[in-house]
Amino acid sequence: MTILPIRRLAATLALASLPLATLPAIALAAPMAYVPNEGSGTISVIDTASDQVVAELPGGSKPRGLALGPDGRWLYVSDQPNNRLQLVEPGTRKLGPTIALGESPEGVSISPNGHWVVAAVEGKNEIAVTDTRNNVLTFSIPVRGKNPEHAVFSPNGRLLFVSAEEGDAVDIIDFTSRKQVAQVAVGARPRGIGFLPDGSRAYVAAENANEVFVIDTTSFAVVARIKAGLRANGVAVHPSGSHVYVSNGGDANVSVIDTKSNQVVATVPVGQRPWNMALTPDGKKLYVANGRSHNVSVIDTVSRTKLRDIAVGKLPWGVVIR
Repeated sequence: MTILPIRRLAATLALASLPLATLPAIALAAPMAYVPNEGSGTISVIDTASDQVVAELPGGSKPRGLALGPDGRWLYVSDQPNNRLQLVEPGTRKLGPTIALGESPEGVSISPNGHWVVAAVEGKNEIAVTDTRNNVLTFSIPVRGKNPEHAVFSPNGRLLFVSAEEGDAVDIIDFTSRKQVAQVAVGARPRGIGFLPDGSRAYVAAENANEVFVIDTTSFAVVARIKAGLRANGVAVHPSGSHVYVSNGGDANVSVIDTKSNQVVATVPVGQRPWNMALTPDGKKLYVANGRSHNVSVIDTVSRTKLRDIAVGKLPWGVVIR
């Protein structure tokens, strides 16, 4: 149990009592981490300065993928059993409108310019695209691979990489033309995707292959295969591009990959069934959602050690940090 100094504890309790919309004005240097808990239907909000849960938001019946809108007003959450995108307003801590997507939406991400939220819709083998300027489902893009899990934009927003769980491939979409332009074979059951900051390479975790596949984003060729841990799943990329982090669901740890050598240089133990992850903007801390431990592990990326575990809701699926 972490014992906070009296002043810090009082400040944390005071923050917890305020609407989230006021928090950035109070603590600009402390981004918030949002954790969708699919088992409890909530979203835990963690202050990354104190590593304390400061709020619990409603999240629909089974929240999974999550993205934060460009102005911070709305969270966009995939409510899988209800086949919809659920909007949540952090400032009021209330549910907002819903957007019908199709059967079993999963991963959600937002374009670099903040105009588009995309959701991988497993049952329809397509990517549903919502315009954040009016919160209307605007168009959908079919993919060749079966059972898309994650859809992630390249840093320049031109490409969309989609992991096809049952297709053993990554589908690549030209977002401007709204068409699939390539499909890259990878290992069995691809899951998490992360891009280097310059957009030159994408790292894709293949869960049943226990490997990470490195894809050149110009030639769409696999340029490296990296042995990871058992049931490699989530991917997060350091803001400097120096390291890639991969959660290993079967080993309860995170692999650290040096992007110059494409070798695993460290392994950090975390909770049970680590899933999706996120880094703070400065890259100093990595937050890992541990589904079966019902907590989030915080890793110091400099020392490559676990700092602490933070109890959240039941079955946390991922982390998004703003």
